[in-house]
Amino acid sequence: MYPVKSTSDVMKLMDIGLKNRAKGSTAMNERSSRSHSVVSIHVRGLDNKAGTSLQGNLHLVDLAGSERVDRSEVIGDRLKEAQHINKSLSALGDVIFALAQKSAHVPYRNSKLTQLLQTSLGGQAKTLMLVQINSELKSFSESVSTLKFAERVSGVELGAARSTKAGTDVKDLMEQIATLKDEIVIKDGEIEQLQLLKRS
Repeated sequence: MYPVKSTSDVMKLMDIGLKNRAKGSTAMNERSSRSHSVVSIHVRGLDNKAGTSLQGNLHLVDLAGSERVDRSEVIGDRLKEAQHINKSLSALGDVIFALAQKSAHVPYRNSKLTQLLQTSLGGQAKTLMLVQINSELKSFSESVSTLKFAERVSGVELGAARSTKAGTDVKDLMEQIATLKDEIVIKDGEIEQLQLLKRS
């Protein structure tokens, strides 16, 4: 972890990371990213009057693309890289699926990538994911796979969205209870009137 004091400090560190990022050429991409890139920014704010502090994390993630080994024609070290990339992306897919299904067990530990992103995929996190597809016909199957993954991601409710939904459900129930109470009061009044009529 490196302490920073300005935006330029952050940009310098990002530039160092970009230069160190593994890249290589495959049959599908001349400048293929052979690794994921993660920039984690930890922010801490201090309220001097109250003596309290707040902290939060921002993760900027650029995932290496999934490539079919037979089409990318990679061998040797490039093949090992592709296998590791695909394995970590598969683990991320498993986590997304478990979250979408609201499973009691989410397999974060299956990959270093998902362990690193655990705080971004649970709790009160807010997550925005962008996917990129290739418009060329030869990449049709990869594009469809990417869009299906994006569809699964869109079904996941995290943090504020989940809390808001729960809050809305509670609000609806409270309104129903209030309506039922009003109806009970009206019915009680009708019963009293009937009893008075019988007595008279």
